Amino acid sequence: MCLASAMPLAAQVKNSAADVKAGVEAWEKADYATAVAKWRPAANTGDPDAQFNLGQAYKLGWGVPMDLPVAAEWFRKAAAQGHIRAEDNYGLLLFRSGKRVEAMPYIQKSAARGEPRAQYILGTALFNGENVQKDWVRAYAMMTRAVAQGLPQATTSLSLMDQYIPMEQRQQATKLAADLEKQERSNALAATPMPPQPSIAPAPSGKPKPILPTDLPPSAVASAPMVQPVPAPAPAPAPAAPAKPVEKPAPAKAQAPKPAVKTAALPVGNWRIQLGAFSDEAKARTLWTNLLARVKGLDAYQPYLVKENAVTRLQAGPLASQAAALKLCTTVRKAAADCIVKQR
Repeated sequence: MCLASAMPLAAQVKNSAADVKAGVEAWEKADYATAVAKWRPAANTGDPDAQFNLGQAYKLGWGVPMDLPVAAEWFRKAAAQGHIRAEDNYGLLLFRSGKRVEAMPYIQKSAARGEPRAQYILGTALFNGENVQKDWVRAYAMMTRAVAQGLPQATTSLSLMDQYIPMEQRQQATKLAADLEKQERSNALAATPMPPQPSIAPAPSGKPKPILPTDLPPSAVASAPMVQPVPAPAPAPAPAAPAKPVEKPAPAKAQAPKPAVKTAALPVGNWRIQLGAFSDEAKARTLWTNLLARVKGLDAYQPYLVKENAVTRLQAGPLASQAAALKLCTTVRKAAADCIVKQR
């Protein structure tokens, strides 16, 4: 019996890429059914971009019925081939479905790449010691990075962490957050550029954009054009990242460290420097992280977020005298930053 010869591998790859591109073009025109039809053959033959796009279609319910288990399976297949965005989505879906132990390796890799929702989840896990070893310094650093990238829930969690984590550890964490930001940029430059993938454009009139139920916060960070994960959160609070830390200081043996620091290690005084005033607390925290990388010696002082009505003022101190505050302001201004002296 004579068998038909298989299509050469190069031709298969070329056809697969063409199908993926045609599917993206259809998706951008809101022709979701055609997009899915273009991607499915390529996905079945192992094209990771087609698998990722098909996973997004099933997650959103555009062009196919919404089916998160099917979406997760397509993400898994693409992730197994090193597709970065598929890894991000697969880890988040595993976590969302309650498979937290299985999800954590993906969450950790995504957090290292700078994915803010993964940083939010990992920061909470590190604070509570859930499926990872407890590490308050790294927890605070991860949550700081999520705040800097505009994740609203992270701002609330970071404010709660301020009440439990000693100031000395928070200072260490702020420096670590600056290092993590540099590493994220390095990872982004080293990453292989992703081919064009569909973006979530506004749905055509008469077809409302679906809102997925989720226990993960939405990402407000701009990224390369592609189908973005989890377009919006459900009204319910996120059980995976509780608003309140699960551990509270108590006189029992399991008591968490009290936020006390040896006074000899810290400066004292009634003077501070003010570095800026913002309507958004997250911007104040981001400025502090950036200045730590630019102003030598600033890490010796404690940051203060002073709230007055709708304004958050970023201050640092304490300093023993006005002269010391003026001297520190001079150093800050050399880094092209604003600074004024304040007395408490």
